[in-house]
Amino acid sequence: MGVGARQLYRLSSVVVGVLGGVIARAVFLRLWTRLTSSDDKPEPTDEDAGWSSVLVAAALEGALFAVVRAFLRRAEATGVARLTGEWPEDGA
Repeated sequence: MGVGARQLYRLSSVVVGVLGGVIARAVFLRLWTRLTSSDDKPEPTDEDAGWSSVLVAAALEGALFAVVRAFLRRAEATGVARLTGEWPEDGA
């Protein structure tokens, strides 16, 4: 991978990382609100929150973050490959 392509990939990785976090958070909050009728997720330090709701919220949030991140990183790599003709290397 050439220097220009590597720089493009690094820059796009930062943008995709931030965008992924924002999207995953928004999707989680919307889904959590529909599932529980609550606008806020239970925090682990909230004395009134039960174990099950705290752990389910954490698992759901983590799973959504992983799926959104994988989707966006794959789309990013595909886009960079189409622009440069080379598949981006890990750690580029």
